[in-house]
Amino acid sequence: MGHYVSPLRIPLIEGNKTYHDITNDICAPTERTPSALWVLGFAISVAFLALYVFIITWTIWKGIGSWNLNRTIGWGWDITNFVWWVGIGHAGTLISAILLLFRQRWRTGVNRAAEAMTIFAVICAGQFPIFHMGRVWLAFFVFPYPNTRGPLWLNFNSPLMWDVFALSTYFTVSLLFWYTGLVPDFATVRDRAKGLRWKIYNFLSFGWTGSAKHWQRWESLSLILAGLSTPLVLSVHTIVSFDFATSVIPGWHTTIFPPYFVAGAIFSGFAMVLTLMIIARKVLNLEQYITIEHIESMNKVILLTGSIVGVAYLTELFVAWYSGYIYEQFAFYNRVLGPYWWSYVGMMTCNVISPQFFWSKKIRRSIAWTFGLSIVVNIGMWFERFVIIATTLARDYLPSSWSYYTPSWVEVGMFLGSIGLFFTCFLIFTRVAPVVAIAEIKSILKVAGDQYIGPKAKKHDNH
Repeated sequence: MGHYVSPLRIPLIEGNKTYHDITNDICAPTERTPSALWVLGFAISVAFLALYVFIITWTIWKGIGSWNLNRTIGWGWDITNFVWWVGIGHAGTLISAILLLFRQRWRTGVNRAAEAMTIFAVICAGQFPIFHMGRVWLAFFVFPYPNTRGPLWLNFNSPLMWDVFALSTYFTVSLLFWYTGLVPDFATVRDRAKGLRWKIYNFLSFGWTGSAKHWQRWESLSLILAGLSTPLVLSVHTIVSFDFATSVIPGWHTTIFPPYFVAGAIFSGFAMVLTLMIIARKVLNLEQYITIEHIESMNKVILLTGSIVGVAYLTELFVAWYSGYIYEQFAFYNRVLGPYWWSYVGMMTCNVISPQFFWSKKIRRSIAWTFGLSIVVNIGMWFERFVIIATTLARDYLPSSWSYYTPSWVEVGMFLGSIGLFFTCFLIFTRVAPVVAIAEIKSILKVAGDQYIGPKAKKHDNH
């Protein structure tokens, strides 16, 4: 007489892999000739990167007068893009640090690429405030160090100054966390390499031998960095929100901004991770390591954070109405029905309505739906930043100073070029380092192979 064993969990690694198979599959993109898809993607990215270099040169040569900023709207696409890129950089630390502390096994397939995405997104974000200064060669003024400038000493009361410390700290800790995770995998690639490649990877792996002492120190350092990174997830975008919330401009000075910005950052960051992972798993043949289970888990986070962002939007509208403050009410009336109504509609449609499709398990597990909606979410989050900045500044207290902002070709080119910079860095990363953490994937192999039972219960006999 037989009985059924209920399924425990669907495996996070498919294909009945051995340790040797994992090493071969994940190291392969760093060793073999790049595929045609990779070459095509890299060529397109480099073309946009060349555009970026040209636009930056043009901006430095001509000045930011080549942008369409004016006396009313002093922040435009530059600060919009800054906040957007910083938000995208949040998911890497969240996946790596917080999910590591909570021992979530589904992070192992996506954490490495998410960490890399964080580094490259913060690099892209940091460019916009620097060039917004105008005299980019004086950017060193933002750092506190002994000098003779006297009255030009930093204003530590300014949230813009807090940004410098928050972003530089976040970038440093994220870089250390990312590189720490890479050390064992660099050693694995080194042991398979010869000649110059061996020397390069031996240098990068810091003489890793895989001894028990090395693993113990590696795990201790990973946990310490995860503990440091976790409050940074909350602090960095909170401080970015202070750029707006500490002002007296209607529509900005609201206490909901910090949690609302953090939720939005995780929302957009996870969407970008999904976009990258779906492309990477196809181009690098990693479908058995970045599985539907990983994609569904991330879609659940997008559904949660998207719902939080939707509640924040409605809370803003309610508070403006309930306050009875006419300037605040007009600010939100102008967002919804003013000259930028199209951006508000785009924001609500992309950020509030589109994630609700993920209530359906079929859609959560669909590659095509996930890829499309991940792009829609990031478009919507860009609209959100544009709505907060441009629509608020366009209507001042004085109707005589009201203005309408449209970006110049230089601003559009700078944004497109920053996307080229991001994807160029990411594609180079896929060629020099394992996209999936080999050591961490191997750590769940036993669970994936021996203890996990497939989606359908298996029948066993007692005879």
